[in-house]
Amino acid sequence: MLVAVLGGGQLGRMLGLAGIPLGLRSRFLDPSPDAPARAVGELVVGAFDDPDALEEVARGADVVTYEFENVPAASARALAGRAPVLPPPEALEAAQDRLAEKRLFERCGIPVAPYVPVDREEDLPGAIEALGLPAVLKARRLGYDGKGQAVVRSAQDAGPAWAAVGAAPSILEALVPFERELSVLAVRGRDGEVRVYPVVENVHRGGVLRVSRAPAPDLPEGLGEAASAYVRRALEALGYVGVLAIELFQAGGELLANEMAPRVHNSGHWTIEGAATSQFENHLRAILGLPLGAAEARGQAAMVNLIGRLPDPSRLLAVPGAHLHVYGKSPRPGRKLGHVTVLAPDRETLEERLAEVLRAVGEAGS
Repeated sequence: MLVAVLGGGQLGRMLGLAGIPLGLRSRFLDPSPDAPARAVGELVVGAFDDPDALEEVARGADVVTYEFENVPAASARALAGRAPVLPPPEALEAAQDRLAEKRLFERCGIPVAPYVPVDREEDLPGAIEALGLPAVLKARRLGYDGKGQAVVRSAQDAGPAWAAVGAAPSILEALVPFERELSVLAVRGRDGEVRVYPVVENVHRGGVLRVSRAPAPDLPEGLGEAASAYVRRALEALGYVGVLAIELFQAGGELLANEMAPRVHNSGHWTIEGAATSQFENHLRAILGLPLGAAEARGQAAMVNLIGRLPDPSRLLAVPGAHLHVYGKSPRPGRKLGHVTVLAPDRETLEERLAEVLRAVGEAGS
C-alpha cells in the first residue's frame, strides 16, 4: 500500500519509518529538496498548492494524509477525489483558524480561556476593555511555535502587538495564570475505535517545546479523565480519523484547551519507544483502516528536543534508557534537529537520567 503525505519534515520522516515494518510505501510532497522524509520514501518537490505536484504525490496512493497543519485545506480537498484524505480536511480548516478552533472547542463542551475576536486594529481597544489585561493577541492563522502572537499588558501595547501579529485578523485571549502545560493525544480509526495516550507534561521556552514527560507527573485526580473526554468529543465532532493532539493549560484545578494539531505531534515522540504502539504507527493504522494498537505507556518516559545544534551522540547514548533520533536537517538557531527519548522503570530514575541528557545538550534546568 502507498501512503501519500503532504509535508516532508521530521514528522513525515517518522511516519515513513513507522510504515516500513508494516510493508507500506510512502511518497511525500514538500517544497524543499532537502526535506528529512526524503530518506524514507519518494519525495515530490513542489508547493503545497501546485496542482501538478499534488497530482504527482497522490498518483496511485491508497490514502492521503498530512504532517503539517498549514497545508492549504483547499489542496487537501482537491485530492479527496483521488483517494481518501485523512484526517478530514474539515479538521485542517478548524485548526488553521484560531477563532474556528475556539468555537469548535466550545461546541464540544471543552473549556477555553476567555477571548474576543479582533478583525481590525480599531477593534483592539474595545476588546481590551471587554476582556481586561493582561492578554495575548494571537493571529488567527499561521501561528506556531510561539509565532504570530504578542502579550498585551497595557493599552500602550496595543499598537506594537497588532504590528507583531502582522496586522492580521486575530483573537485577544485572556492571559490565564496556569500551573503547567499539558497535552493529550488520541487516535481514532475508520470504524470509530478510539485509543487515548497518557496525558503529557510539556515544558516550553521561547514558544518552543523543550521537554515532555509521560505520563504527566502528579496529575490531579480527574484531570486525566477530563482530558480523555475532551479529545474524544473533538474526534467525534470532526468525524476524525488519525492522530489528534490537544494542547492544554492546567489552571486552578481544571483544564483549558489552548489549541489542537490535526496530525502526529511533537509531544508524542516519546511513544516511539515509550508506548505499546507509537503515535506514528497508530496514525497509519487508523488512516488505512487497520486495527489500532494499544496506547499504554511502557513505564516512565521523557523526550528532549535537540534545537539549534546536535550534541555529542556518545554522551547521549551513554545514558541508560536513552534513544537518539536525528532528523537529517542542517543546523541553524531555533531549528529542531532531533530528539532524545529517555525511558525508566520509575519516576525517580527517569529524572536522574533526564538530568544527564539535559546536561549533555546544555539544557540543564528545563
